[in-house]
Amino acid sequence: MISKEEVQHIAKLARLELTEKETEKMQKDLTEILGYFDLLKNVPEITKNDSKKEVKNVLRKDEILPKDNSMAEKLIAAAPDKKDDYIKVKAIF
Repeated sequence: MISKEEVQHIAKLARLELTEKETEKMQKDLTEILGYFDLLKNVPEITKNDSKKEVKNVLRKDEILPKDNSMAEKLIAAAPDKKDDYIKVKAIF
């Protein structure tokens, strides 16, 4: 368990003024947090040799897909005001 002196030192470094009750709460909370780090230290590291499954790339290949302009053409055709292949709108600014 982390000592009260360590909590007070950390609070001083962080420029915090803690009451006695807050110091006790921080002592408990910091002890729990450090306990989780101890758990993580004990987790066995998995390496490629340890794994029975082969590691493979699951991302798809970059491909250029055919472009379907029919939807865009329908939207532009339905717009009340247009110029070339763009829909004209009122200025925002």
